[in-house]
Amino acid sequence: MTADDSGAASRDTDTEDEAVSNIPVNDPPGAGDEGDENNIAVRLEQLILGADRRYTPFQAARGAGVSMDLAARFWRAMGFADIGQVKALTEADVLALRRLAGLVEAGLLSEAMAIQVARSTGQTTSRLADWQIDSFLEGLTEPQDSGLTRTEITYPLVELLLPELEEFLVYVWRRQLAAATGRVVRAQDDAEMVDRRLAVGFADLVGFTRLTRRLEDEELGELVEAFETTCSDLVAAHGGRLIKTLGDEVLFAADDAGIAAEIGLRLIETMAHDETMPELRVGIAFGTVTTRMGDVFGTTVNLASRLTSIAPKDTVLVDQAFAEELGRIGDAPVSEAEAAAAEKAAEEGTGAPPPSYRFALQPMWQRPVRGLGVVEPWLLNRRD
Repeated sequence: MTADDSGAASRDTDTEDEAVSNIPVNDPPGAGDEGDENNIAVRLEQLILGADRRYTPFQAARGAGVSMDLAARFWRAMGFADIGQVKALTEADVLALRRLAGLVEAGLLSEAMAIQVARSTGQTTSRLADWQIDSFLEGLTEPQDSGLTRTEITYPLVELLLPELEEFLVYVWRRQLAAATGRVVRAQDDAEMVDRRLAVGFADLVGFTRLTRRLEDEELGELVEAFETTCSDLVAAHGGRLIKTLGDEVLFAADDAGIAAEIGLRLIETMAHDETMPELRVGIAFGTVTTRMGDVFGTTVNLASRLTSIAPKDTVLVDQAFAEELGRIGDAPVSEAEAAAAEKAAEEGTGAPPPSYRFALQPMWQRPVRGLGVVEPWLLNRRD
């Protein structure tokens, strides 16, 4: 090797070291520490990951046949923290990089789309893992009469639960993927796959800020969990999709305005019969919605949020487009006057039986809404 070759090799190593220092992965638990708890933490990591640490980030990227830059982007998208040159990666990390890069090389995904896949998966599973540890495992690992500590109980418990939870996760994901794919296939054209016409609703607890000052943290957490659980169950049971929860507020969507109307009213009715819950208000709008990474965006979503903020307690407010859509699909009369006339004619025997409407709509005063101009909200109720 010449002097120049030696210098080039040295510069390459420096470049690799600099790149490695910015590669993110999971923080290595117990690295450099001593003690039984740290040993158990390392054993738990090995149990969950199914392999020992073998590679530095640079070695993993090289083994996967990808550049350091692309590896860094994938890992950051998955939400993993920087660890420098620590040997903390396993064969599974190499395989994951190779698979993502292979999808890009095969032309099945663009590089940007592969990054989105990594980010959406990382964000979703991070929240799931936090919930399972904070709520699920914490309750199951309370110290027992046996005298074992929580740390000592955790390892055998995770060992028993891990394969069951893994299979259940894959099952639910396949079910959700099948449902999402079905919605895409039913879309009328390619544009509708991204910009779709949906009913979007918000449900918001009234006076939640005051509750946060009055309730203990544990009581507040139980109330929020009960609220989110009730909303999630009702939305799913009636054919809607829970988009996200925001503590005192949930966002849901439905392909059909009638489904969204039923969900909104059911939420109000259910919460009204629960003495532990504050009052609720719901706002729903219908129109074009942009979907990204499981979330929804656009003017329709903003309008639903504004309607929620102006809705009286224990009521559902909808926008003009939603009211018109309910009329179009026959779930509410286009005109209450025409519906009353049809009912009277049917009673007198001079007309055909009137349609059986599910919902009633009452126009409210037009009002300016910040950022959206003047809107005409409608009060949604069940039809007697």
